[in-house]
Amino acid sequence: MALNIEDYALISDCHSGAMVGRNGSIDWLCLPRYDSASLFGALLGNEDHGRWLVRPADLDATCEREYIGDTFILKTTWTTETGVAEVIDFMPHGDGRADLVRLVRGVSGSVEMTQDLRIRFSYASTVPWVRQLQDEPVNGLIAVAGPDAIVVRGPHLRPSDHRHTSDFTVSDGDRVDIQMTWYPSHRPTPSATDVDKAFEQTEEWWNKWAKACSHEGPYYSDVIRSMLVLRALTHETTGGIVAAATTSLPESFGGNRNWDYRYVWLRDASLALEVLLSHGYENEAEQWRLWLLRAIAGDPNDVQIMYGLAGERYLPERVLPSLPGYRDSTPVRVGNAAVAQFQSDVIGEVMVALHAARVAGVEETQFSWPLQRALMAFLEQNWHRPDQGLWEMRGPAREFTHSRVMVWAAFDRAVRGITEFGLEGPLKRWEAMRDRVRRDIEDRGFSVSRNSYTQFFGSEQVDASLLVLPQVGYCEPDDPRMLGTVAAIEEDLLRDGLLMRYITHASVDGLPPGEHPFLACSYWLVEQYATSGRMDDAKKLMDRLAELPNDVGLLSEEYDVHSGHQAGNTPQAFSHLALVRAVDAIVAGSQSPTQSVAK
Repeated sequence: MALNIEDYALISDCHSGAMVGRNGSIDWLCLPRYDSASLFGALLGNEDHGRWLVRPADLDATCEREYIGDTFILKTTWTTETGVAEVIDFMPHGDGRADLVRLVRGVSGSVEMTQDLRIRFSYASTVPWVRQLQDEPVNGLIAVAGPDAIVVRGPHLRPSDHRHTSDFTVSDGDRVDIQMTWYPSHRPTPSATDVDKAFEQTEEWWNKWAKACSHEGPYYSDVIRSMLVLRALTHETTGGIVAAATTSLPESFGGNRNWDYRYVWLRDASLALEVLLSHGYENEAEQWRLWLLRAIAGDPNDVQIMYGLAGERYLPERVLPSLPGYRDSTPVRVGNAAVAQFQSDVIGEVMVALHAARVAGVEETQFSWPLQRALMAFLEQNWHRPDQGLWEMRGPAREFTHSRVMVWAAFDRAVRGITEFGLEGPLKRWEAMRDRVRRDIEDRGFSVSRNSYTQFFGSEQVDASLLVLPQVGYCEPDDPRMLGTVAAIEEDLLRDGLLMRYITHASVDGLPPGEHPFLACSYWLVEQYATSGRMDDAKKLMDRLAELPNDVGLLSEEYDVHSGHQAGNTPQAFSHLALVRAVDAIVAGSQSPTQSVAK
């Protein structure tokens, strides 16, 4: 059975990532990209769906783990009755290959280690043909099935019932290198990796990238790790930012809210871009903008809310019968049906992010502003359409207040592109559209009886997405209408101190009820508290949230307050970028003379 979600740590080469469990088993790995088919799928089933275990043979061994510095090199220290050993797991960065290294070192005494390798290509639907590596001085094996092949080098692996095992002992000062390389099966077998060189280059690259982060103040390690997560989820070659490293981890254990997040949502990527820009990473902003130009090039009517890592458009949702799901949470999905939804807020997020890039000094190209003008022309014709909203409701389309606010933000940033940066465009028309959208929101998206903005026009419900209103400049954080909205959100959506997205049993999402507090929403509430003068409340909630990352600083999508376990796909870009924004708000608020005010 798969471990608790928080028991997994990510290692990454900025092309894909492996989920390494506290038990020493890699239970999820897709190569060569995050959205490739898995070759280890035990995370969504059991060990027979593919895993790679390296750990002491002593099942009573205990472990502690950490990332080495500001990297995604994972060190697990195992303690047994006979000695101590380390396993260092990493995916070499910058070598242009799909490599994974498991380096075992003896620290003290003597430790008997065991290795269990079960390769299951194509989402555990294919058992490969395996043969021993020939004509090399080191032990190894080659596994091939269809287009996929891997070569594993290290201790001799013995075949046993569709798996391969080995046992070896490390004493003080000993070192055993195990390495795996994925490659297309029609190509020659790659040579062995220079492990020492790969380790040195990978460690240097990650630490150098983290050192460039412009952050000082509280929660420093949380911010740096979150920034590193955003970088790990950004594809090195294409510039696309995936929403998470996994698919189908359940929002509610045993339920069917299981989605594939290994794609690039324009919304999530735009928000990640803003966070990267605010901490000095202009190069990543330029890379993402180039990705965007390629992905949405063409008729603006064909713009999607999400794409593949290289801008692929065809992402049909399908169910995988080969994987039984995380602790039997079915179905396991690949692709995402939301790709066909209309979500008008997405253009707003893109325009806000591209405006932030301009403010940061990223220059427009001959294509970038014409692209934005084309998006605005599409929005002028479609802004009034009901949509599926930020949360990708699978019920009827509605006029979601958050979506309309992001439409307002799109026109606002288009106007400011002209007035602040001298760009060409229909200024008067866009100003009039911006004012018209605001009137529509104030007339139809605000409940006088509750003194609150509402989830959608004509409803009395609230939605945590309304916390975004001051973030995009629609209103001030301490505007009376916003304060009334916050009070309604606190009344309806707080659960054991954390925030739900919306009330599922009364919602329009078209799914059975049941999910847990959504972590990004709680961080939004921290930001709202900090920017509206409730600094004590902001710090109190932030301290509560600071307890939720796992032992290596990773956050999933949601948190089950009753069981104390993370839920949903992991690590989640949305959660980590919201954490950084919340900390930034606390830092800014602490430097402000404004005093905390009573609730």
